[in-house]
Amino acid sequence: MHSFDFQPIGIIHSCYTEKFGIPRQSGLVTAAPVTLELYAPYDRPEALMELRGFSHVWVIFVFHQAMRDEWKPTVRPPRLGGNQRIGVFASRSPFRPNPIGLSAVMLEDIQCDNGHCQLRLRGGDFLDGTPVLDIKPYLPYADALPDACGGFAAQPPHNEMTVVFNELATAQCARWEQAQYPGLRSLIEQVLQADPRPAYRVGRKDKQSFGMRLYDLDVKWVVCGSRIEVTALSLKA
Repeated sequence: MHSFDFQPIGIIHSCYTEKFGIPRQSGLVTAAPVTLELYAPYDRPEALMELRGFSHVWVIFVFHQAMRDEWKPTVRPPRLGGNQRIGVFASRSPFRPNPIGLSAVMLEDIQCDNGHCQLRLRGGDFLDGTPVLDIKPYLPYADALPDACGGFAAQPPHNEMTVVFNELATAQCARWEQAQYPGLRSLIEQVLQADPRPAYRVGRKDKQSFGMRLYDLDVKWVVCGSRIEVTALSLKA
């Protein structure tokens, strides 16, 4: 049996600084900006020649915070309520024999400075600090298969959550948008509309309080039925 030693070609800089809140698939939160910083010697402009002609790229990466000593043959996907077990190879769970992920994301720009390059991406589902193993162009004629069968996930998730901001959160969000994070409100709205709650908390009628981290901010919100109210934003401790 052959063994392989893969070295990262770059690292992800993402607004998601903890696992809670990361969308469960790429492309669900299009407001999420991503920077893929390439390491030397892979950061040379010639390695990216002609990539600008593609609107999307595949990013192959490592689930670096999901590594375990032993793998399990079954997982419980949130899509099925978190209770039903399926085979790990029928899922996109990060807990895999080899913790490798694959995401299709929008390529917004390629920036090169003094011969060193980075990619500006959008719509990623990456944790900040994610190691990247490879980049490949997305080919619509080969990668988009409209007649494919999606098994238990044949349809996109139907999220009917309404997201509102109270007066305090509205003012705080506006200040942070102006000072450092343009588009912050849209990002928060899209993340929460995707309903990042654990599957066992979905459907409960009682009022629930949650918090997540985006960039260096703590975002607090409460859920009541199908309504999410953002209550406060503050610098994380």
